Amino acid sequence: MSTSYWWQEAAPNPNPIALIRARQRQNQLTKPQGSLGRLEAIAVRLAALQDTETPHIDKVAISVFAGDHGVVEEGVSAFPQAVTTEMMKNFVAGGAAISVLARHLNATLRVVNVGGLAEAGSLPGVVDRVVRHGTANFCKEPAMSTEDFIHAMAAGQAEAKVAIEQGADLVIGGEMGIGNTTSATALLSHWLDLAPSLIAGPGTGLDAAGVSHKAQIVERAIQLHAEQIRYPETLLQHLGGIEIVALAGYYIAAAQGGKAILVDGFICTAAALLAIAMNTSVSAWMFFSHTSAEPGYKVVKNYLPSPPILDLQMRLGEGSGAAVCVPLLKMACALHNEMATFEQAQVSNQEGTQ
Repeated sequence: MSTSYWWQEAAPNPNPIALIRARQRQNQLTKPQGSLGRLEAIAVRLAALQDTETPHIDKVAISVFAGDHGVVEEGVSAFPQAVTTEMMKNFVAGGAAISVLARHLNATLRVVNVGGLAEAGSLPGVVDRVVRHGTANFCKEPAMSTEDFIHAMAAGQAEAKVAIEQGADLVIGGEMGIGNTTSATALLSHWLDLAPSLIAGPGTGLDAAGVSHKAQIVERAIQLHAEQIRYPETLLQHLGGIEIVALAGYYIAAAQGGKAILVDGFICTAAALLAIAMNTSVSAWMFFSHTSAEPGYKVVKNYLPSPPILDLQMRLGEGSGAAVCVPLLKMACALHNEMATFEQAQVSNQEGTQ
């Protein structure tokens, strides 16, 4: 795409001086160097992102983006499309997994309707940023127009700005949309040049025949749009979901605003990888929270800029896997900030000095 857009503006670089100082502190703490494993690297990365020797995760902002998918006409989901709207209601009522996790993390949770079939204003407690009511069936036509894509990116940007203005230390994007694992499969298959049969999984509960059918649908859609999906933007426009595009915009805007990002599972990873494709500078701001149990994730994780932190066999979505990971990031910061150095504790180090 030749025109310049906001999402192409570079995010700031992590501070290399803060990185060095945090690494030096880690090496002075009362433990063998490296003995806390990846907790050390997490703390050091957060220090560089936050430009401090003492990183912290005090305020967590979670935005769950919801949208419906026209491709459900092809029989790719085990659940009816009405579940998207019903789950938005469940999120704000406090009964969903992400609702419980956000509550126990004392995190801000915003449920954002960007592409659901529900009418704007019909869901109390849900933030209305509706771009369109569901995507088109991408087996027949592009999922959305160019204007829809731009507006969906802007919806994600607007949500990131809310988190930034609220002083969040960490942002998490979640998603809800019946049919969106099919969209994510199409995006990942094409962008990573992988066979749909390697990526397609059960989603909300398809059997083996259903998974095979999903892969065939994805293959058909990729062939239909092959000439138009050479760029990440046009790929998202033709095969994406409104909520997936909004997630990509959310990630980019959060990184541009200097906020650490914790990416959830299969669908959020599709959005994250395409966000990186649109703006490589955002990858430095991303932590990948967990290895999704969606079968295709085992292949996809080889393409991530950093390895997932947890593997709990989760595949719920909503941002739930990322939320579960938050206490671990907090513990990484606490250990980094509160452990004594060898000198402070008057403990001999490996060289026999204090």
